[in-house]
Amino acid sequence: MPKSLIVRSETWPIRGSFRISREAKSAADVVVVEITEGGVTGRAESVPYPRYGEAVAGVIADIERLRSDIERGLTRTDLQRRVPAGAARNALDCALIDLEAKTSGKSAADLLGLPAPVPVRTAFTLSLDTPEEMAKAATIAALTYRTIKLKIAGAGDLERVAAVRSAAPKARLIADANEGWGVDDLHRLTPELALLGVALIEQPLKVGEDDALLRFQSPVPLCADESCHTRADLARLVGRYSHINIKLDKTGGLTEALALAQEATAAGLKLMIGCMVSTSLSIAPAMLLARFAEYIDLDGPLLLARDRTPSLTSTARGDVLYPPPPDLWG
Repeated sequence: MPKSLIVRSETWPIRGSFRISREAKSAADVVVVEITEGGVTGRAESVPYPRYGEAVAGVIADIERLRSDIERGLTRTDLQRRVPAGAARNALDCALIDLEAKTSGKSAADLLGLPAPVPVRTAFTLSLDTPEEMAKAATIAALTYRTIKLKIAGAGDLERVAAVRSAAPKARLIADANEGWGVDDLHRLTPELALLGVALIEQPLKVGEDDALLRFQSPVPLCADESCHTRADLARLVGRYSHINIKLDKTGGLTEALALAQEATAAGLKLMIGCMVSTSLSIAPAMLLARFAEYIDLDGPLLLARDRTPSLTSTARGDVLYPPPPDLWG
Protein backbone atom coordinates (compact mmCIF):
# COMPACT_ATOMS: atom_id res chain seq x y z
CA MET A 1 0.00 0.00 0.00
CA PRO A 2 1.49 3.42 -0.94
CA LYS A 3 2.43 5.89 1.75
CA SER A 4 1.98 9.65 1.85
CA LEU A 5 4.39 12.12 3.40
CA ILE A 6 3.85 15.46 5.10
CA VAL A 7 6.82 17.48 6.35
CA ARG A 8 6.60 20.90 7.97
CA SER A 9 8.38 23.26 10.32
CA GLU A 10 7.05 24.47 13.66
CA THR A 11 8.27 27.06 16.14
CA TRP A 12 7.77 26.63 19.88
CA PRO A 13 8.60 29.57 22.20
CA ILE A 14 11.07 28.92 25.00
CA ARG A 15 10.21 30.12 28.49
CA GLY A 16 12.49 33.15 28.71
CA SER A 17 15.64 32.29 26.74
CA PHE A 18 18.16 29.47 26.57
CA ARG A 19 21.86 30.25 26.42
CA ILE A 20 24.90 27.99 26.15
CA SER A 21 28.58 28.72 25.50
CA ARG A 22 28.13 29.38 21.77
CA GLU A 23 24.59 30.62 21.26
CA ALA A 24 21.34 31.90 22.75
CA LYS A 25 17.83 31.15 21.51
CA SER A 26 14.28 32.15 22.40
CA ALA A 27 12.40 29.46 20.44
CA ALA A 28 12.77 25.85 19.37
CA ASP A 29 12.52 25.45 15.59
CA VAL A 30 11.58 21.86 14.82
CA VAL A 31 10.74 19.69 11.80
CA VAL A 32 7.70 17.40 11.99
CA VAL A 33 7.26 14.41 9.68
CA GLU A 34 4.00 12.50 9.20
CA ILE A 35 3.90 9.30 7.15
CA THR A 36 0.45 7.84 6.44
CA GLU A 37 -0.43 4.39 5.13
CA GLY A 38 -3.91 2.91 4.99
CA GLY A 39 -5.37 5.68 7.11
CA VAL A 40 -2.77 5.22 9.86
CA THR A 41 -0.23 7.97 10.53
CA GLY A 42 3.17 7.75 12.14
CA ARG A 43 4.83 10.98 13.14
CA ALA A 44 8.01 12.29 14.67
CA GLU A 45 9.93 15.49 15.36
CA SER A 46 13.55 16.51 14.97
CA VAL A 47 15.58 19.61 15.79
CA PRO A 48 18.05 20.83 13.15
CA TYR A 49 21.20 22.05 14.90
CA PRO A 50 23.41 24.79 13.43
CA ARG A 51 26.49 23.41 15.24
CA TYR A 52 26.26 20.41 12.90
CA GLY A 53 25.62 22.49 9.79
CA GLU A 54 21.86 21.99 9.88
CA ALA A 55 18.99 24.41 9.32
CA VAL A 56 15.24 23.86 9.14
CA ALA A 57 15.00 24.60 5.42
CA GLY A 58 17.88 22.28 4.60
CA VAL A 59 16.50 19.40 6.64
CA ILE A 60 13.08 19.77 5.00
CA ALA A 61 14.76 19.80 1.59
CA ASP A 62 16.70 16.64 2.46
CA ILE A 63 13.45 14.90 3.42
CA GLU A 64 11.62 16.16 0.33
CA ARG A 65 14.33 14.66 -1.89
CA LEU A 66 13.32 11.28 -0.49
CA ARG A 67 9.58 11.79 -0.96
CA SER A 68 9.11 9.36 -3.86
CA ASP A 69 11.22 6.68 -2.14
CA ILE A 70 9.33 7.08 1.13
CA GLU A 71 5.96 6.94 -0.59
CA ARG A 72 7.04 3.78 -2.43
CA GLY A 73 7.99 2.12 0.86
CA LEU A 74 11.56 3.02 1.86
CA THR A 75 12.39 0.86 4.88
CA ARG A 76 14.23 1.85 8.03
CA THR A 77 17.10 -0.41 6.98
CA ASP A 78 17.35 1.37 3.64
CA LEU A 79 17.11 4.71 5.41
CA GLN A 80 20.24 4.01 7.47
CA ARG A 81 22.21 3.47 4.26
CA ARG A 82 20.70 6.30 2.24
CA VAL A 83 20.69 9.20 4.70
CA PRO A 84 23.53 10.36 6.98
CA ALA A 85 23.01 10.69 10.71
CA GLY A 86 21.28 13.91 11.70
CA ALA A 87 17.92 15.59 12.09
CA ALA A 88 16.46 14.52 8.72
CA ARG A 89 17.08 10.83 9.34
CA ASN A 90 15.89 11.12 12.93
CA ALA A 91 12.48 12.47 11.91
CA LEU A 92 12.03 9.80 9.24
CA ASP A 93 13.32 6.90 11.34
CA CYS A 94 11.11 7.69 14.33
CA ALA A 95 8.06 8.37 12.14
CA LEU A 96 8.51 4.99 10.45
CA ILE A 97 8.79 3.26 13.83
CA ASP A 98 5.61 5.00 15.00
CA LEU A 99 3.84 3.96 11.79
CA GLU A 100 5.02 0.34 12.13
CA ALA A 101 3.81 0.24 15.72
CA LYS A 102 0.40 1.70 14.97
CA THR A 103 -0.08 -0.48 11.87
CA SER A 104 0.90 -3.68 13.68
CA GLY A 105 -1.04 -2.91 16.85
CA LYS A 106 2.14 -3.39 18.87
CA SER A 107 3.94 -0.84 21.00
CA ALA A 108 7.20 0.55 19.66
CA ALA A 109 8.98 -1.21 22.52
CA ASP A 110 7.51 -4.60 21.53
CA LEU A 111 8.29 -3.93 17.89
CA LEU A 112 11.95 -3.28 18.71
CA GLY A 113 12.28 -6.09 21.25
CA LEU A 114 12.75 -3.69 24.16
CA PRO A 115 11.33 -3.59 27.67
CA ALA A 116 8.37 -1.28 28.04
CA PRO A 117 9.43 2.25 28.95
CA VAL A 118 9.11 3.17 32.61
CA PRO A 119 8.72 6.48 34.44
CA VAL A 120 12.08 8.22 34.76
CA ARG A 121 13.49 11.21 36.60
CA THR A 122 14.98 13.86 34.35
CA ALA A 123 17.60 16.48 35.03
CA PHE A 124 16.67 20.11 34.52
CA THR A 125 18.98 22.50 32.68
CA LEU A 126 19.96 25.98 33.81
CA SER A 127 20.81 28.38 31.02
CA LEU A 128 24.23 30.08 31.05
CA ASP A 129 24.08 33.33 33.02
CA THR A 130 25.78 35.24 35.79
CA PRO A 131 26.46 33.36 39.04
CA GLU A 132 23.75 35.38 40.77
CA GLU A 133 21.07 34.61 38.17
CA MET A 134 22.03 30.93 38.00
CA ALA A 135 21.82 30.71 41.79
CA LYS A 136 18.28 32.15 41.66
CA ALA A 137 17.30 29.63 39.00
CA ALA A 138 18.89 26.79 40.99
CA THR A 139 16.96 27.74 44.12
CA ILE A 140 13.70 27.31 42.19
CA ALA A 141 14.83 24.19 40.31
CA ALA A 142 15.96 22.45 43.49
CA LEU A 143 12.39 22.50 44.77
CA THR A 144 11.46 20.11 41.96
CA TYR A 145 14.52 18.43 40.47
CA ARG A 146 17.02 16.11 42.10
CA THR A 147 19.52 16.53 39.25
CA ILE A 148 20.43 19.97 37.94
CA LYS A 149 22.47 20.50 34.79
CA LEU A 150 24.11 23.89 34.42
CA LYS A 151 25.58 25.39 31.29
CA ILE A 152 29.13 26.70 31.69
CA ALA A 153 31.55 28.41 29.33
CA GLY A 154 35.06 28.85 30.77
CA ALA A 155 35.55 32.31 32.29
CA GLY A 156 33.54 32.62 35.51
CA ASP A 157 32.64 28.91 35.67
CA LEU A 158 33.98 28.32 39.17
CA GLU A 159 31.81 31.13 40.46
CA ARG A 160 28.79 29.83 38.57
CA VAL A 161 29.12 26.30 39.90
CA ALA A 162 29.81 27.48 43.45
CA ALA A 163 26.72 29.68 43.34
CA VAL A 164 24.52 26.84 42.09
CA ARG A 165 25.95 24.43 44.65
CA SER A 166 25.23 26.91 47.44
CA ALA A 167 21.67 27.37 46.19
CA ALA A 168 21.09 23.62 45.69
CA PRO A 169 23.26 21.83 48.26
CA LYS A 170 21.55 18.45 47.87
CA ALA A 171 21.21 18.33 44.09
CA ARG A 172 23.28 16.11 41.83
CA LEU A 173 25.08 18.51 39.49
CA ILE A 174 26.06 18.07 35.85
CA ALA A 175 28.25 20.79 34.33
CA ASP A 176 27.98 21.14 30.54
CA ALA A 177 30.71 23.17 28.83
CA ASN A 178 29.51 22.62 25.23
CA GLU A 179 33.13 22.70 23.98
CA GLY A 180 33.70 25.96 25.86
CA TRP A 181 36.91 25.01 27.71
CA GLY A 182 40.52 24.91 26.65
CA VAL A 183 43.10 22.46 28.00
CA ASP A 184 44.18 25.00 30.63
CA ASP A 185 40.57 25.26 31.85
CA LEU A 186 40.42 21.48 32.05
CA HIS A 187 43.42 21.31 34.40
CA ARG A 188 42.43 24.40 36.40
CA LEU A 189 38.71 23.88 36.85
CA THR A 190 38.11 20.14 37.06
CA PRO A 191 39.67 19.67 40.53
CA GLU A 192 37.68 22.64 41.81
CA LEU A 193 34.43 21.25 40.39
CA ALA A 194 35.22 17.93 42.05
CA LEU A 195 35.46 19.72 45.40
CA LEU A 196 32.05 21.27 44.72
CA GLY A 197 30.57 17.82 44.22
CA VAL A 198 29.94 17.97 40.47
CA ALA A 199 29.02 14.45 39.36
CA LEU A 200 29.68 14.76 35.61
CA ILE A 201 31.25 17.21 33.15
CA GLU A 202 29.96 17.20 29.57
CA GLN A 203 32.16 17.93 26.55
CA PRO A 204 34.79 20.18 28.13
CA LEU A 205 36.98 20.47 25.01
CA LYS A 206 36.25 21.15 21.37
CA VAL A 207 35.62 18.23 19.05
CA GLY A 208 39.01 17.18 17.71
CA GLU A 209 40.81 17.93 20.98
CA ASP A 210 39.75 14.68 22.65
CA ASP A 211 43.29 13.26 22.55
CA ALA A 212 44.26 15.70 25.32
CA LEU A 213 42.06 13.63 27.63
CA LEU A 214 44.30 10.56 27.21
CA ARG A 215 46.94 12.25 29.37
CA PHE A 216 44.50 13.65 31.90
CA GLN A 217 43.34 11.82 35.02
CA SER A 218 40.05 13.58 35.62
CA PRO A 219 38.74 13.78 39.19
CA VAL A 220 35.22 14.11 37.71
CA PRO A 221 33.77 11.69 35.12
CA LEU A 222 33.72 13.16 31.61
CA CYS A 223 30.92 12.72 29.08
CA ALA A 224 31.26 13.07 25.30
CA ASP A 225 28.42 14.99 23.66
CA GLU A 226 29.41 16.86 20.50
CA SER A 227 32.20 14.30 20.02
CA CYS A 228 29.76 11.37 19.90
CA HIS A 229 27.14 10.97 17.19
CA THR A 230 27.14 7.33 16.04
CA ARG A 231 28.96 4.03 16.52
CA ALA A 232 31.65 5.29 14.15
CA ASP A 233 32.84 7.65 16.92
CA LEU A 234 33.29 5.07 19.67
CA ALA A 235 36.86 3.98 18.92
CA ARG A 236 38.26 7.45 19.56
CA LEU A 237 36.20 8.01 22.72
CA VAL A 238 37.20 4.92 24.70
CA GLY A 239 39.95 5.83 27.16
CA ARG A 240 39.11 9.51 26.93
CA TYR A 241 35.59 9.63 28.34
CA SER A 242 33.66 7.57 30.87
CA HIS A 243 30.23 8.42 29.43
CA ILE A 244 28.58 9.34 26.14
CA ASN A 245 25.49 11.47 25.63
CA ILE A 246 23.12 9.83 23.14
CA LYS A 247 20.73 12.19 21.38
CA LEU A 248 18.44 11.04 18.59
CA ASP A 249 19.13 14.14 16.52
CA LYS A 250 22.82 13.19 16.52
CA THR A 251 22.39 9.46 15.88
CA GLY A 252 19.81 10.04 13.16
CA GLY A 253 17.02 8.24 14.94
CA LEU A 254 16.20 5.50 17.40
CA THR A 255 17.49 2.68 15.19
CA GLU A 256 21.11 3.87 15.36
CA ALA A 257 20.72 5.10 18.95
CA LEU A 258 19.86 1.60 20.13
CA ALA A 259 22.85 0.13 18.30
CA LEU A 260 25.11 2.86 19.70
CA ALA A 261 23.89 2.22 23.25
CA GLN A 262 24.59 -1.49 22.94
CA GLU A 263 28.08 -1.11 21.48
CA ALA A 264 29.05 1.69 23.86
CA THR A 265 28.03 -0.39 26.86
CA ALA A 266 30.02 -3.34 25.53
CA ALA A 267 33.03 -1.03 25.19
CA GLY A 268 32.77 -0.02 28.85
CA LEU A 269 31.21 3.41 28.35
CA LYS A 270 28.29 4.52 30.49
CA LEU A 271 25.28 6.30 29.04
CA MET A 272 23.54 9.61 29.29
CA ILE A 273 20.34 10.12 27.31
CA GLY A 274 19.92 13.73 26.23
CA CYS A 275 17.88 15.94 23.96
CA MET A 276 17.62 19.26 22.21
CA VAL A 277 15.11 21.91 23.29
CA SER A 278 11.98 20.39 21.77
CA THR A 279 8.43 19.22 22.37
CA SER A 280 7.29 15.93 23.85
CA LEU A 281 7.17 14.41 20.37
CA SER A 282 10.97 14.55 20.19
CA ILE A 283 11.36 13.09 23.67
CA ALA A 284 8.92 10.18 23.34
CA PRO A 285 11.22 7.83 21.34
CA ALA A 286 14.16 8.59 23.67
CA MET A 287 12.10 7.27 26.59
CA LEU A 288 12.79 3.77 25.27
CA LEU A 289 16.51 4.32 25.94
CA ALA A 290 16.19 5.93 29.35
CA ARG A 291 16.18 2.75 31.44
CA PHE A 292 19.69 1.93 30.17
CA ALA A 293 21.24 5.28 31.18
CA GLU A 294 22.94 6.48 34.33
CA TYR A 295 22.02 10.09 33.53
CA ILE A 296 18.73 11.20 31.96
CA ASP A 297 18.39 14.69 30.54
CA LEU A 298 15.07 14.79 28.70
CA ASP A 299 13.87 18.18 29.84
CA GLY A 300 13.40 19.69 26.36
CA PRO A 301 9.63 20.24 26.71
CA LEU A 302 10.04 21.57 30.25
CA LEU A 303 12.05 24.50 28.88
CA LEU A 304 9.22 25.58 26.55
CA ALA A 305 6.53 28.14 27.27
CA ARG A 306 4.02 25.45 26.18
CA ASP A 307 4.11 21.88 24.90
CA ARG A 308 2.09 20.10 22.24
CA THR A 309 -1.04 18.07 23.05
CA PRO A 310 -0.93 15.19 23.80
CA SER A 311 2.34 15.40 25.70
CA LEU A 312 4.48 13.49 28.14
CA THR A 313 3.11 13.87 31.64
CA SER A 314 5.02 14.44 34.84
CA THR A 315 4.26 14.02 38.51
CA ALA A 316 3.27 16.87 40.75
CA ARG A 317 6.90 16.91 41.84
CA GLY A 318 7.74 17.54 38.19
CA ASP A 319 10.95 15.60 37.65
CA VAL A 320 9.30 12.25 36.78
CA LEU A 321 8.35 11.75 33.13
CA TYR A 322 5.88 9.02 32.28
CA PRO A 323 5.99 6.89 29.08
CA PRO A 324 4.29 8.53 26.10
CA PRO A 325 0.61 7.83 25.41
CA PRO A 326 0.10 5.95 22.13
CA ASP A 327 -1.57 8.93 20.51
CA LEU A 328 1.63 10.94 21.03
CA TRP A 329 4.11 8.33 19.73
CA GLY A 330 4.84 4.63 19.83
